[in-house]
Amino acid sequence: MCVHPFQDGNGRISRLISTLLLLKNGYKWIQYVSFETEIESRKNEYYKVLRSCQLQRPNEEITDWIQFFLSSLDNIQSQLMTKLLKNGLKTQLSIKEKPIFSIIQNCPNIQSGEIAKKLGIPSPTVKRILSDMLKKQLLEKQGKGRNVSYTIK
Repeated sequence: MCVHPFQDGNGRISRLISTLLLLKNGYKWIQYVSFETEIESRKNEYYKVLRSCQLQRPNEEITDWIQFFLSSLDNIQSQLMTKLLKNGLKTQLSIKEKPIFSIIQNCPNIQSGEIAKKLGIPSPTVKRILSDMLKKQLLEKQGKGRNVSYTIK
C-alpha cells in the first residue's frame, strides 16, 4: 500500500493481489469468497488498523495489520463453511421437507399454519414434517402452544 500506482483503487488491488497469492499457495477456497464484502463490513476497523501501522513509518510494526488480515480470512472462511453446511443439508432433505426448509430459511420464526397456507397443504401434514425435521435437528422451535414458530438451526 506504500506504492500508489493509481489515484484510486489501491486497496482493491492489494486485496486482489492477496487473493492471487493465496490461490497460488493452495488456498483454493478463497475463490468462492469476497474480501471486498468483508472489508466493507469492517471498513472503520480496516482503516483504523491500516493508519495505525502506517503512522510508524519507516519502521512499521505490522502485527495489528496481520491480525486483522487473518481475522478477515477466518471470518470469510467461516461464512463459506456455513453456506456449505446449509447447502449440504438441503441435499439431505426429503422432497416434502425441501419446500418447508426453504420457507423457514426465507421467513425465520414462521408458524406452521403460515407454512401450510404458503404451500397449500394441510396443517397436520406440515406439523408432522416439522416434527421429523426437529428430530433431525434441522430446525429450532421457539415459543409454546399456539405461539410456536420455527427457524433454521
